[in-house]
Amino acid sequence: MFYPETVHRFAAGLLKLIFNTPFLGNAVKSYATVGNKKLEKEVFGIKFKNPVGIAAGFDKNAEIYDELGNLGFGFVEIGTVTPKGQPGNPKPRLFRLPKDKALINRMGFNNHGLEATVKNLKKRKNNIIIGGNLGKNTNTPNEQAIEDYAILFEGLFDYVDYFTVNVSCPNISDLHELQDQKALTNILKRLQYINGKKKHPKPILLKVSPDLNNKQLDEVIEIIKITNINGVVAVNTTITRDNLKTPEEKVKAIGKGGLSGKPIKDRSTEVIRYLAEKSNKAFPIIGVGGIFTPEDALEKLNAGADLIQIFTGFIYEGPFIARKINNMILKTYSF
Repeated sequence: MFYPETVHRFAAGLLKLIFNTPFLGNAVKSYATVGNKKLEKEVFGIKFKNPVGIAAGFDKNAEIYDELGNLGFGFVEIGTVTPKGQPGNPKPRLFRLPKDKALINRMGFNNHGLEATVKNLKKRKNNIIIGGNLGKNTNTPNEQAIEDYAILFEGLFDYVDYFTVNVSCPNISDLHELQDQKALTNILKRLQYINGKKKHPKPILLKVSPDLNNKQLDEVIEIIKITNINGVVAVNTTITRDNLKTPEEKVKAIGKGGLSGKPIKDRSTEVIRYLAEKSNKAFPIIGVGGIFTPEDALEKLNAGADLIQIFTGFIYEGPFIARKINNMILKTYSF
C-alpha cells in the first residue's frame, strides 16, 4: 500500500523525468497544451495564457511549476509558504476517499520555508504565471502573524506574479481566528502598505473558506473594499463531512482535516456566485473546489469566476485535465 503523499512525490518526480527527456517532454507538452490566443485573459493586470491553473498545495515548495506549465496550465499557485521551514502535522495526513472523489488532508503547512522556495523560483525556465500562497508558521502566535505575512511578501515579491493570503486553512489550529474582520484587515493593510512602496505593485488576493456564512461573506466583501486588495480565491477546503458515500466509520477513523474534491463542488459555486452577485462583480474571483470535468469548470466561470484552479481533480482525472477544460472553453465561448 502506498500512502497518497508518497504517490504525490512519485508523480512529481515522474513529471521532472518526463520533461527532462527532450523528445518525450516535447511530445507531452505538445499534446497537453492548447495554444490558442482566444483563451488568453487579463485579470488584475496580468495576462494569463489560459484561465486554468493549479491550486496551492500541489507544488508547495515551487519544485514542479515549470512541468505543470508544460501540462497546459495557465498558472500555478505555489505554497502555502511559511517564513521558516516546518514539517507539518504527523503522518499519515493525506487520505483518499475514492467513492466521493475527494481528499482529506491535515498537512499543516508543511514546506521548506521562504529561503528554499526562493531558491527554486530562481530556476524558472518558462513564462508560467506564478502565485505565492502565504501562511504563518504554526508556532507563530496570532498576535505576531502579521510579521510572518510581511516577511513572506517582501521575500517573494521579485519571484511571483501575485499573492494569496491564506487565513482559511482548517489544518492550523488557531489560523481561523485570523479570519476575524479586524485581524484580517490589519494583515491586508500592512501588505498593501508594503505593496504601495514598490515601483510596480502586485495583486493581492484573499483565500476564503467554504464554511463562511453569508454574513461572513458580506464581511469579506467589506474587507476587500476597505483594503483595496485585488480579489479572492474561492474556496479553501471544508471541515464539513456532509453527504459522503464513504462509510461514516472510515471518515471518523481518518479524523480531522480539510475535505476537498467533488463534495465541495456545489458549495464552492454558491460562494463564487454570492460574492460575484453581492459585490456586483467588484473584484476578480479565482474559483476552486470540485472541478473534475469541463462542465464543472464552465459552472464556475458562469457563476462569476474569472479564473479557475484544479487540485483534487488533477489527482483523480489525470495530467491532461487542463487540455480537456481549455478545449471545452474554446468550444463554448472565448474571452
